[in-house]
Amino acid sequence: MNAPTAELLFYDIALSLLPAIGPVLARSLVSHCGSPELVFRARKSELTRIPGIGLRIAGQIISQDIYRKAEEELEFISRNKIRVYSYLDQEYPKRLKHCVDAPVVLYSKGNADLNHHRIISVVGTRKATDYGRGLCAELLSELAVYDPLVVSGLAYGIDIAAHKEALKNGLATLGVLGHGLDKLYPAGHTSIARQMMEQGGLLTEYTSGTRPDRENFPARNRIIAGLADATLVVEAWESGGALITADIANSYNRDVMAFPGRVRDVSSGGCNRLIRQHKAHMITCASDLVQLLSWDEEERSSAGRQQKLWEELTSEEKKIATIMQQNACIAIDELALRSHYNMSKLAAVLLQMEMKGMIRALPGKVYELS
Repeated sequence: MNAPTAELLFYDIALSLLPAIGPVLARSLVSHCGSPELVFRARKSELTRIPGIGLRIAGQIISQDIYRKAEEELEFISRNKIRVYSYLDQEYPKRLKHCVDAPVVLYSKGNADLNHHRIISVVGTRKATDYGRGLCAELLSELAVYDPLVVSGLAYGIDIAAHKEALKNGLATLGVLGHGLDKLYPAGHTSIARQMMEQGGLLTEYTSGTRPDRENFPARNRIIAGLADATLVVEAWESGGALITADIANSYNRDVMAFPGRVRDVSSGGCNRLIRQHKAHMITCASDLVQLLSWDEEERSSAGRQQKLWEELTSEEKKIATIMQQNACIAIDELALRSHYNMSKLAAVLLQMEMKGMIRALPGKVYELS
């Protein structure tokens, strides 16, 4: 399914902006009415029959006061080339989609693949020590060969250390924000954020004009937890956002891992508690994470599958696959130029390769090897 049109996005955005309606109730509304657009076309009497929707909320929906803000947001995203994901969109992050309280709408800048084959979230204290920063550096250096997308919150401390180390090691990294994409908080991380938009990106559920208010950040943490296969707590105090993220990840039945610290180091108290309470696997190095997530087994399985698929390709398909091995992804026009196949023949070859599971079609007539 292609990305939603501006008209469809208008109703998705309007739904997300309704006061007193969170993601769970928004989904219930859509389930009962049939689509976000039909929510706003429903009569007040219909809306009040939906569990959780009383007269006040029904009145807010039919008043259409929210339309102006939704129109302004559509203009903002168009002007700033922002990618919008509706939870009804097939390109919405698949891991997050399974979370009951996932945002109705997400706004993204950059080129991060939110459905990357491996995603980890790295979180921790804002008052990182040399120990914590060193662990980040060692971990992401050793994980680089596995090419995970690294997610964090662009905050001070462990978050920004994780983003920097990901960039340093050539890994895509995504910052999840607690405000709109018209600003950046903290402002001191602007230069890093610019680099991330070239090698990853920024993501938020908040519309433009939303300030980085304190209450937004615990909500933001559920996105950090929900996007990833596993959440890694590098260094954390006994209370704080990192432990909130770990608890949310546990509630989503995702793996949580933590580095232990010395028993009297306050900066490691949260990690030690997570391990002690069996809320996190204890890890001491990257290989522990790789083993827990079975990444080496995936590599071996994938290599065997790829070999079998390769043997089943025709000579024409092997020619295309050989070209694609030299590129992470490649546009159909470039493939035609380098293969010397005309467009109709190339399209037929690509279709056969896609049906065999050898390649994946991406938006914009771009292809990559599976």
